[in-house]
Amino acid sequence: MGRRAATVMPQTQKILSQLGEQIRLARLRRHLPSELVAERAGISRQTVTAIEKGSPSVAFGAYAAVLHALGGLEQDLLLVAKDDALGRKLQDLDLPQRQRAPRKDSWEVH
Repeated sequence: MGRRAATVMPQTQKILSQLGEQIRLARLRRHLPSELVAERAGISRQTVTAIEKGSPSVAFGAYAAVLHALGGLEQDLLLVAKDDALGRKLQDLDLPQRQRAPRKDSWEVH
């Protein structure tokens, strides 16, 4: 039984394609053949080609391995969702509100 291809929304596919193109340009700027990048990343040349095309069926780890093989670009992955404004707003809405106990006046007798 083969793996099913990931279903991605068109906007996400556009982002993956852009990421693949940026990876390809980074490789070309370094004058590295895809075979060498594949060897350094421990993947096949065909997987490097798929990454450069923005394939959603390639494992995320393979993308990270190629970024590492290009000279430490995997550090850029730390920027993903770094400033999650929507997530923070949702979290703030879900925070429990502090409730104070009713104030007892010193003149009340129990």
